[in-house]
Amino acid sequence: MQDLGPRYEFHSHTIFSDGKLLPLALVIEAQFRKVLVIALTDHVDPSNIDWTLKHIVGFVKQIDNKLPIKVIPGAEVSYLPPKMIGEYCKKAKKLGARLIIVHGESPVEPAVPKGTNQAALKLKGLVNILAHPGWITEAQAQLAKDNDIYLELSARRGHSQGNKHVAKVAKKVGAKLLVNTDAHADKDLIAQEHAFWIAKKAGLNNEEAIKVVRDNPREFIKKILRR
Repeated sequence: MQDLGPRYEFHSHTIFSDGKLLPLALVIEAQFRKVLVIALTDHVDPSNIDWTLKHIVGFVKQIDNKLPIKVIPGAEVSYLPPKMIGEYCKKAKKLGARLIIVHGESPVEPAVPKGTNQAALKLKGLVNILAHPGWITEAQAQLAKDNDIYLELSARRGHSQGNKHVAKVAKKVGAKLLVNTDAHADKDLIAQEHAFWIAKKAGLNNEEAIKVVRDNPREFIKKILRR
């Protein structure tokens, strides 16, 4: 039997954006499913970034060290014109986000501004994950590797259509991958076995899939907590 280690979830949403659960409810549901770490990464843009991060960061401070699950305050910068992405990632970090995701050019969301992937991947030391990047180019995957930005294999219906392509280009250049659920409700949370299956379905072999679901998250969380 494969040693897949504990489950880490770095992409989730609460009622503070388009999720269905209060933050604590989502955290408890994740804890019940034996998730070791969860990041709350609600969508932010100019309309809500101050309010959302104030409440997410405040919530995490109130429950810190009171539960066996570790909760990370984060943000998913979403749908911004590419020239604005850097500004709002910096703002999210200043407001207390420990983990910053950029909402990538998903294959099922054509309205996401073209150039989002490229703009996000230039932000070394600021962006941590490019979510569901869809038809990312090999050059962009190389940029992700060079700037230590992880690419997401998504468990979410629709977004997952790009997983095989993302895995293929990431593997070719050595960019790092994570499996995230983009959870909006308790039913979206998954076990490690499911995450492993997603990595395998994306075309990775056993060794590669284990690295993505077990080793990469451990390495990633150390970087996030160190910053």
